[in-house]
Amino acid sequence: MRRQEKEITDRNLIDSIIRKSLVCRIALYDGEMPYIVPLSFGYDGTSIYLHSATEGRKIDILKTHPQVCFEFEADCEVIPAERACSFTMRYRSVIGYGSAHFLENSEEKLGAIRIILNQYTDKIFTMTKQDVVNIAVVRVDIDQIAGKQSRFNRDV
Repeated sequence: MRRQEKEITDRNLIDSIIRKSLVCRIALYDGEMPYIVPLSFGYDGTSIYLHSATEGRKIDILKTHPQVCFEFEADCEVIPAERACSFTMRYRSVIGYGSAHFLENSEEKLGAIRIILNQYTDKIFTMTKQDVVNIAVVRVDIDQIAGKQSRFNRDV
């Protein structure tokens, strides 16, 4: 990372940023053009879980090119200034790389959906195998991950 003073190396803080995030953006590449898509997600500390319709551009790309880049942000705030070029942002972000795997087993899919739901609610839902038959569930195994922050404690 170019700006070492902004790097987050504490894995607990990285995990906290992910858990605070509302959206996971995944970047895909089909060999011709980059494609980025915002998704709801779940996180278990080693993998990111996503769900989707079973068809579409994202699914087609992932089947051919399972390598993804992902991004999260939290604690974002614009810091205005008197001069236009002095505006800045306060933020924490996480960027990483991983490989996507489609979950086919109904029990694995149910478990992943529970992880996704836990990202957004403490409510317990009853689900059946039939509930997940018509959706795609993807596990992104994290290969690399890094955090960055600006305008927090050490770099204000």
